[in-house]
Amino acid sequence: MGLDELRARLDRLLTAQGHRSRTASLRDALLELKVAAGQSRDALAVAERELAAQRQQLADAERRGRLAAEIGDAETAGIASDFAAKHRERVALLERKVGVIRDELAFVEREYQGVAAEYQAARQGVGPAESALERSEPERSEADRELDAMQARADREATERAVQAQLELLKKKLGKSP
Repeated sequence: MGLDELRARLDRLLTAQGHRSRTASLRDALLELKVAAGQSRDALAVAERELAAQRQQLADAERRGRLAAEIGDAETAGIASDFAAKHRERVALLERKVGVIRDELAFVEREYQGVAAEYQAARQGVGPAESALERSEPERSEADRELDAMQARADREATERAVQAQLELLKKKLGKSP
């Protein structure tokens, strides 16, 4: 579930009327946020494993290139250099992906803390606290800017993946793919 979908669902849940209805909606929002945080943690673990594997492949390709250059095998050194470039690009992409997922996870965890505090207040019968999604304008603007930055990074990442896939397809068509 994307952050926009999550935010829309939370807005719907938190607009409930009446104390009992509001408390139930807050509980539902907490569950949604907990699931979103779990999904983000899982995605982060997968991305970190992919990054570690790509870093290892990059190190291997660079080592092979050095060894081939040392024995004067220019063809193998060239191939290793091409592979190293491909792995270096993939490492950079995965590092950005890990950063975006970490930002998303931090955002979801902050939202969870805010809704959890509001839920506790509602359960104790305290008047309706200011919603985590109904912040004052300067705070909401900061959250919106943060969300916009995360979405822009995700969009750039998706574009880069599409470009890379198109490049690989063209290489295969031209017979230049390893």
